[in-house]
Amino acid sequence: MNEAAASEEVSARTTVFRPARMVYTARMFELSARGTTVARELRGAVATFLTMAYILVANPAILSGAGVPFEAAAAATAASAAICTLLMGLGANFPLALAPGMGLNALVAFQLAPQTGGWQTAMGLIVLDGLVVLALVLVGVREAVLRAIPLDLRRAISVGIGLFIAFIGLGNARLVVVPPGTVAALGANALASVPPLSAGNLHADGALVAMLGVIVIAILLVRKTPGAILIGMAVSTAAALALGLAHVPDGSWLRVPRFDTMLAADVTGAMRWQYMPLLLSIVMVDFFDTLGTVTAVAETGQLENADGRIPRLRAILGIDAVSASIGGLLGASSVTSYIESAAGVADGARTGLHSVFVALLFGACVFAAPVMAMVPAAATAPALIMVGFLMCEQVGRIDFGALDTAIPAFIILLTLPLTYSISHGIGFGFIAFVVIKLARGRAADVHPVMAGSALAFLAFFALS
Repeated sequence: MNEAAASEEVSARTTVFRPARMVYTARMFELSARGTTVARELRGAVATFLTMAYILVANPAILSGAGVPFEAAAAATAASAAICTLLMGLGANFPLALAPGMGLNALVAFQLAPQTGGWQTAMGLIVLDGLVVLALVLVGVREAVLRAIPLDLRRAISVGIGLFIAFIGLGNARLVVVPPGTVAALGANALASVPPLSAGNLHADGALVAMLGVIVIAILLVRKTPGAILIGMAVSTAAALALGLAHVPDGSWLRVPRFDTMLAADVTGAMRWQYMPLLLSIVMVDFFDTLGTVTAVAETGQLENADGRIPRLRAILGIDAVSASIGGLLGASSVTSYIESAAGVADGARTGLHSVFVALLFGACVFAAPVMAMVPAAATAPALIMVGFLMCEQVGRIDFGALDTAIPAFIILLTLPLTYSISHGIGFGFIAFVVIKLARGRAADVHPVMAGSALAFLAFFALS
């Protein structure tokens, strides 16, 4: 065969192979059925990843306070996020990304590690947390709870989380701050009546960068420009670099990862009876945070089927539970589903292919975390604020005329962002719903699972 003929044969094989591979991918992830494309999933993945990239720096910084080696924690953070997000994409075909959870990592560093004598035992508790929640998934408890939640309360959870995300963005941009006087007053008297929040310095570079990003994204959304959120973050990052808020990494942009924390979790030591109250508190937070996150992402992307159910829900919840244990085993703290996934869903992602792409980006960060850390919080804040806005669309579908569900829904809307806790917001709403129904003599309207959840929250709040 001459050179020209050989070249034509290779070209023909490549031409046949590429469409076949694309068709297989489209079928595997149901791209056509969900009205999406590979390009849209990739664009959404980049948006999700950039809003989550802060965890690559924040998580090891927090865990290092408990004695976890910083570089090893950084590698474990990226690796655990990559592994667990890949499991979600391939195992559940749902556009959800996972990483070590903020709040849970602080619990590990500042409560579990000091009370158990070291971060290894704290990570052991995280491993047990994942196994307990997985057992609840396998027997159908976690799925039953989600299905038992009244529709308007589910919508309130979605909107409340949207407000929570926007609140986080405002804080990251320093557009909302805790007044210094409040900190001093509460330090002297924990019961002092002082303003909890106030406006930040609107002349600060970070606030200006964030406001620029919000304006850019808003204009692009109004114009229905594809990739509006991603473009807004790119503009904000460029402005941050120009103002000196962000910097190109010094020295090498790649590094060989360290995995000193891998399999260091002391699971046996965590099984002591005196640690069971600690384990209960972790399980409660993990259990209900994810229910809220999955509900919000499904509502944002209209991923529920005709009867309002989320396809492959048990697989989603099971993978999330396993991910907590994976995070503990790798020494990265509990890995959980990230509400920032809504950024990708808002940008068009609808399938697990989005999660596969996010996993690949996190995988690259095992070696290239300095590059990803270049995007400052002020540049991701606009995405969080505008995603919060998009998630608030569901508020118009809540029936505020039906007071027995509207009042609990309002309580969720109010307390979820202001307590800075998805679990507390859901708990207050559940308890209010059950109490109001019982007071009206409508006990038959309360699903047994909802009643059990309300009692569990009462016990949790009493013991916390």
